[in-house]
Amino acid sequence: MTDSFTQICDLADFEDKEVTLAGWLYNSRASGKIQFLILRDGTGLCQCVVEKGPVGDELFEQLKHLAQESSLTVTGTVRADQRSVGGYELAVTDAKVISPADGYPITPKSHGIDFLLKHRHLHLRSQHQWCIGKIRHTVIDAIRRFFNDNGFILIDTPIITATAGEEVQTLFEVDYFGEPLHLAQTGQLYVEAAAMSFGKVYCFGPTFRAEKSKTRRHLTEFWMVEPEIAFINLEGLLELAENFVAFIAAQVLQNNKNELGTLGVDVATLKKIKPPFYRLTYTETVNILTGQKTKDFLAGQLKGLHQEKQQLENKIGELEKQQAGQIKQWQKDKIAAELIELRAVLAETNTRIENNPKHAKLAAEFQWGKDLGGSDETIISQMHDKPVFVTHYPKQAKAFYMKTDGDNEEVVLNFDLLAPAGFGEIIGGSIREDDYDLLVARINEQNLDIENYNWYLDLRKYGSVPHGGFGLGVERTIAWLTDQKHIRQCIPFPRMMDKVYI
Repeated sequence: MTDSFTQICDLADFEDKEVTLAGWLYNSRASGKIQFLILRDGTGLCQCVVEKGPVGDELFEQLKHLAQESSLTVTGTVRADQRSVGGYELAVTDAKVISPADGYPITPKSHGIDFLLKHRHLHLRSQHQWCIGKIRHTVIDAIRRFFNDNGFILIDTPIITATAGEEVQTLFEVDYFGEPLHLAQTGQLYVEAAAMSFGKVYCFGPTFRAEKSKTRRHLTEFWMVEPEIAFINLEGLLELAENFVAFIAAQVLQNNKNELGTLGVDVATLKKIKPPFYRLTYTETVNILTGQKTKDFLAGQLKGLHQEKQQLENKIGELEKQQAGQIKQWQKDKIAAELIELRAVLAETNTRIENNPKHAKLAAEFQWGKDLGGSDETIISQMHDKPVFVTHYPKQAKAFYMKTDGDNEEVVLNFDLLAPAGFGEIIGGSIREDDYDLLVARINEQNLDIENYNWYLDLRKYGSVPHGGFGLGVERTIAWLTDQKHIRQCIPFPRMMDKVYI
């Protein structure tokens, strides 16, 4: 059936030719004897121009009263028009309604986030979510392409597991035929085993964290890719990570220019995502957080936020005056939608103003030995125009499997990669402890059940080698690349601590 229809993304190949499009009515407006139907088909949008004469009175009236998201086919001649969405439009000669829609709940007006989450199954059709979905597809394809083209083997790791790879308090427990097991926090331990067979491997799939956090950076179910490499050191791991992230950014720039434009992403900032990335040790980071540089940075940021707040309030006031004036209904609807967005930005700005002194206090009082918090990562990443590595964290703040630095027993050979502009951590990785006795000691120190790790310890008994890897969070990466405030926008059906709608 699809062979008889042309896709909107291919219209450039059919200029001045007759085609038939199949899709859904995204929006429409009428002006006398002419109608403008915006059709979407999953590959793009096309303006379809309907004139009363060529299509006949009956069809013209049927299309005039067709509601948003009705499905239909439209036949006509393709013509170039730079004013139209996509640069081409269709001069309609015929159309057939497949299934009329009535009372579609998501209108061109803006809606609150709770409303949209409750209607996520429909919100996916919006241009905003469609653009993010297209970019997500590119990111996932780039992930697989990078590792497959560089000699890595895909390993499918279990989702139900008896072992904890991260903090035990973030485990989701499941009843496995009467035995308590857990949803996987990570596939890392399993890909370590696979690396001893294949050398370079990766796993890619959903992971689960029972973190009681409602921040914009947290989901309880998210996707993560985790490479693991035998015979590698920390510097080699950093080089792999930065080449990997740079490749993803380049693929998005190459394949999603239109989507980035629709989302309002500053493409110039993404063009900076090229190796080498910035490098800081944890100790250097602590010195920055507790020093004058951060005080000055946050003070300047606060001043800028107050200016931004004033500008937003002025703009909202102007639009409210326009809305109260004598204007057409479609203009009022447009202003209403813009006001909802501006008020959301204003609320976010007010939150940042309120949090600024708190973040300044936390940074000034930060003590060596603690793990970096979200506000700390935000400050450091806001100070840089491309990703920054933070390496050599204190042993006491990190997982049992991370290898101790031979030159400093207080720190481990690990890193976090922080995305710029305040987006924070997108990668965490380390060299793994490959000494059997040291690993046993670390497991005991953290009061883990060593019986669950006997198989993992076997990897250190039979041909242990230096090895390491990292995990990249897909949704956090997409949030950064698309400039989204909350990662719930970056997965089709988000799972959050306090909200699971569908």
